[in-house]
Amino acid sequence: MDTFRNLHQPGKPFILANAWDAGSARLMAAMGAKAIATTSAGHAFTLGRPDMGHVSRSEALDHAADLIAATPLPVSGDLENGYGHDTETVAETIRLAGERGLAGACIEDTALPDITPYPFAASVERIEATVSAAKSLDNDFVLVARADGWMNRQYDFEEALRRAKAYEQAGADAIYIPLLKDMEMVREVCREISIPVNVLCTGKLITHTMEDFASAGVARISLGSMTARVVHKAIADMSREMFSDGSFSLLGEAASGASIDELLIQGGR
Repeated sequence: MDTFRNLHQPGKPFILANAWDAGSARLMAAMGAKAIATTSAGHAFTLGRPDMGHVSRSEALDHAADLIAATPLPVSGDLENGYGHDTETVAETIRLAGERGLAGACIEDTALPDITPYPFAASVERIEATVSAAKSLDNDFVLVARADGWMNRQYDFEEALRRAKAYEQAGADAIYIPLLKDMEMVREVCREISIPVNVLCTGKLITHTMEDFASAGVARISLGSMTARVVHKAIADMSREMFSDGSFSLLGEAASGASIDELLIQGGR
């Protein structure tokens, strides 16, 4: 099995499969995923909560440990803003993540649960602290720095690139600017950044292929909360049909229990 770090090859992207529980992790492992990631939104949904700052650090790390135990694949953590504003707290989050067996993690530059980004200098200091913490671990931990102010419409694309470059200089192993609008924007990020770039496959980007992402120079394709939201849409459609229309036809689209059982067994091997 490739190490998690070795999967990150610009121009040879892999899909980082975001799972929200042990079962979804095993299903995606059985279907060919090379690595698993938590999704803060998907996990929050399972707890009946909204995304962005409504899950505690202990809950997130316990959840990550469940996914680590579910499959033999490496697992990366969506650890939001590191569950604290100061550098020591976010550094401690990375140390705890490594100790729990995570192969890597993303850290955002947003002062959750508020969507306001941390000031530029403070954001860089936070990444410097997490890089130092990651290097202190016994395992080879892949630290990904996220410029989330672009996704949250708190700063423009130029500022997102400025921050991404600063995070690269601070020692991050990879860069992630969620919600890039189109493939031209993806190509620009990959041209401007010399370390691996993670891209969220959403919006217009879902119309592109792995070959398109490869030619743009992408190293990693995240699914984010998209996988969980596909499932939640199916639940909503089925429930609407039953409870509003009194019809049950969508139940006919269910997979067989035997096929799911087999995939769960296969994904845990």
